[in-house]
Amino acid sequence: MATTRAGRPPMYQQIADVFRQRIASGALVAGDRLPTEAELSEEFEVGRGTARQALGILVNEGLIEAARPRGYFVRERRPMVFRPQAEFRARPYSEEMDAFVTEHSADGRQASQRIDVSIVEPPANIAKRLNLKPGELTAVRQRVRWLDGEPFNLNDSYFPLGIVQDSEIMRPADIVRGANKVLAELGHLQVRAIDELYVRMPTPEEAKRLELGAGTPVAEHVRTGYTAEGLPVRVAVSILPGDRHVITYEQEREQQDADAN
Repeated sequence: MATTRAGRPPMYQQIADVFRQRIASGALVAGDRLPTEAELSEEFEVGRGTARQALGILVNEGLIEAARPRGYFVRERRPMVFRPQAEFRARPYSEEMDAFVTEHSADGRQASQRIDVSIVEPPANIAKRLNLKPGELTAVRQRVRWLDGEPFNLNDSYFPLGIVQDSEIMRPADIVRGANKVLAELGHLQVRAIDELYVRMPTPEEAKRLELGAGTPVAEHVRTGYTAEGLPVRVAVSILPGDRHVITYEQEREQQDADAN
């Protein structure tokens, strides 16, 4: 972090810190209007450019949003709960998980998605996870999911083309019973998966698809699904903006482990 000669952060960072704390404490809540650049300049005795930098930091962090010409407002933060374990787990969840989801999820908001399906030569990291030979193709289902008109996450699922080419996985429409069920009907039941989780900055393409502001990090969740014979049949890559999600895992101790303690 940059500092001034006196060892303190620059004024634009100090101003951002003040309003970040006011939002965290509840002194400012969703929908509240922040002071204008002119009002910040007068309050903190700084130039308009410094005030603009402070507001820009808060916009990039997803704490406020610009609604020109009305000004800057505290952003409503209703994160979507992303539950990697849910793919192979039957409902209902435990009472504790249900309570957590109710408290934190975006239930009640208008949800939509766009699905595109194409045949591609997969990126090297996908081909490696699927144990594909050079030149082997995959079918990829690319989804952008929205809540209340805002793109919330991306989900791109890759399948070996030879397995799914004559199935409904190739159709650019929602599969109500799920792609995993279709794979099982094709003789490729997934019985286990390996999850990988990365936190990074988005690629330019991801930032464009998700309409991300500068400085917004994303979590990348990669799940590779395997059959009982150890054959990888699906790689699902989810891109989750850090200001729009909470990633939740629920663990249950096996009885033999509990007895040992």
